[in-house]
Amino acid sequence: MTELTAAFARLSQALSQVVIGQTALVQQLMVALLSGGHVILEGVPGTGKTLTVKVLAQLIQAEFRRIQLTPDILPSDILGTNIFDQNTRSFSLKKGPIFTQVLLADEINRTPPKTQAALLEAMEEQQVTLDGQSLPLSELFWVIATQNSLEFEGTYPLPEAQLDRFLFKLIVDYPDKKAEKQMLLNSQTGLQTKRLELAKLKPIMAVEHILAARQAVRSVEVADNIVDYLLALVQRSRQHPDLSLGASPRSAVAWLQASKANAWLSERTFVTPDDLKTVAPALLRHRLILRPEAQLDGLKIDAVISTLLSQVAVPR
Repeated sequence: MTELTAAFARLSQALSQVVIGQTALVQQLMVALLSGGHVILEGVPGTGKTLTVKVLAQLIQAEFRRIQLTPDILPSDILGTNIFDQNTRSFSLKKGPIFTQVLLADEINRTPPKTQAALLEAMEEQQVTLDGQSLPLSELFWVIATQNSLEFEGTYPLPEAQLDRFLFKLIVDYPDKKAEKQMLLNSQTGLQTKRLELAKLKPIMAVEHILAARQAVRSVEVADNIVDYLLALVQRSRQHPDLSLGASPRSAVAWLQASKANAWLSERTFVTPDDLKTVAPALLRHRLILRPEAQLDGLKIDAVISTLLSQVAVPR
């Protein structure tokens, strides 16, 4: 456990050296990677969302592919299709970009629902079906989707059923003044983040280490009172006066898994209430739906999550 957690600490440090000023984002990505949960990155253009994913994939030596989603992209552009070969007089499968280990779905809300739905089976079942044939995906298979938080004209918001398949929704904010100055200084010294080969990034670990760490996370213990605390939070979300939709049973399972990953990264073999609280905003902000009157009052979902956490007694 110590060796693997130390490797993840080095991975976080290496990623933070390129993606400057996003310490919280890096830590939450580590939790998601350990949990095997897919992630939505939301932020304004130019905050390094795509760069973060590309660098992380390089550091873990994972096969990486990027899909630039647009309104005219088709499901077959993602999944692949069977093509008739005139020479052999038979059909051959041309696999799409989804057959990879780390998949970046850039601007996922720019593509129509039919194409968005093409990702559902892959994200939930870790397989795709083409012409009635089920094809398995990589054991690591990890989807990170990005979306712009400003422009909504001509977009297709993800339905609740698909949002629930994502473990985290992470907000990528502007870096602080000190971090942004360091970015400018790095650019002056010739560090070109658009050309990662010039950054001379050395891999920190291999995919096999990620899978081994996921196995180790499963052994993290969860006491009965922690399970009861989690259930109380979930049930309270379904009764909250400002929410029209609370946390689903799937989100409760994901919440527990993410909390175990957070505890493991802290080199603990047991989950504490603080682990549940740490991952709560990223895990719930895309699953909970505000009532219309709460939205009119200008209430923010993160504020509701903070209130929810304060309303349930923490176990000793």
